[in-house]
Amino acid sequence: MACRISELVIDAADPEALAVFWSNVLGYVELGREDDGSIEIGPPDAGFGGPQPTLVISPSSDPRRGKLRLHLDVSATDRDQDAELERLLALGAGPADVGQSGAESWYVLADPEGNEFCLLRARIRPL
Repeated sequence: MACRISELVIDAADPEALAVFWSNVLGYVELGREDDGSIEIGPPDAGFGGPQPTLVISPSSDPRRGKLRLHLDVSATDRDQDAELERLLALGAGPADVGQSGAESWYVLADPEGNEFCLLRARIRPL
């Protein structure tokens, strides 16, 4: 038997805004809130325990230091990479420089709180 990733937790200065951003990026919905201000978002049809992990956006006032050691990769499901890049930028993502050469087939972006993620070229089938 093996483990499965069920949740990813992201610390945020503004959990509300980051939950809205990632919900729009991933097509997720709010699943619940905790007394500590954490907001869990996930797939609308499955929620926690489904085939995709949920995201828990947790409040934190700790400053981020340097490049993240773990980041998310996303792939468009219904449009090409350039159209998805335009959509992500309109949602509030921004370009990020983590030392890429410029010849990569992916775009390095940052969410509104500066957390890096990559938009891959490959389009994948929606669940």
